[in-house]
Amino acid sequence: MSSLIQRIKESLELINTYTKEQYPIGIILGTGLGGLVKEIEIEHQIEYEKIPHFPISTVESHHGRLIFGKISGKKVVVMQGRFHYYEGYSMQEVTYPIRVMKFLGVKTLLVSNACGCMNRDYRKGDLMIIEDHINLLGDNPLIGKNEDELGPRFPDMSEPYSKELISLAEQIAKEKNIKVHKGVYVAVSGPNLETKAEYKFLSQIGADVVGMSTVPENIVANHMGIKVFGMSIITDECFPENLKPVVLEEIIEAANKAEPKMTLIFKELIARLPD
Repeated sequence: MSSLIQRIKESLELINTYTKEQYPIGIILGTGLGGLVKEIEIEHQIEYEKIPHFPISTVESHHGRLIFGKISGKKVVVMQGRFHYYEGYSMQEVTYPIRVMKFLGVKTLLVSNACGCMNRDYRKGDLMIIEDHINLLGDNPLIGKNEDELGPRFPDMSEPYSKELISLAEQIAKEKNIKVHKGVYVAVSGPNLETKAEYKFLSQIGADVVGMSTVPENIVANHMGIKVFGMSIITDECFPENLKPVVLEEIIEAANKAEPKMTLIFKELIARLPD
């Protein structure tokens, strides 16, 4: 047994002392989706620090617990707080919970994040469905020995975000009269925000928004055959000629204002997922 499979087994042994059920839907509550916790019929909660081999979130706006329960009658396992490369964790550590989720029965992963926009049609407080991404993190969670039990050596990424789920979310947004964009997310390492020249470069290579998360989790989910839906809250406008200093409190405030719209879309999406 490989060391990774052994670690997953040890994590599951602890989780199984709380629940042995299968959870087909996994959710990562990034910035802007904290309100979804109120929609969960919580059955079990486990602090990350209690789970063997789980990292601990060091970002003040991110909690650190695994929540098991139901949303819209569907069984879900929810990460309340994610991990970032800039916290000093390896890509394998950042994505480790996704590996564990697979063994808990997860077939669909829903992810949210906060981001800055380079697309001139976007504005602070808007929502964007992630259609594709660009990885500029300088690393990849699949580097190293491949675990054939988990997925192929060279996973296909022609549809990193499920077209079916994107279409369903667009339909929900239209029904609820919620404005959404659809575009490309570029991930950079952070933790500093970008320079004017970097924003210009990111726009020129085809990115609509920029953030510091989501891509590693997406890569690992695709590696294991999990469908992914991702959505971003635009918390700041990154137009080089009018760039202003960004304050963390303002980013969180913008995310909180847009949160109810994103929460509604996620709740409805979960309700319409097949059992």
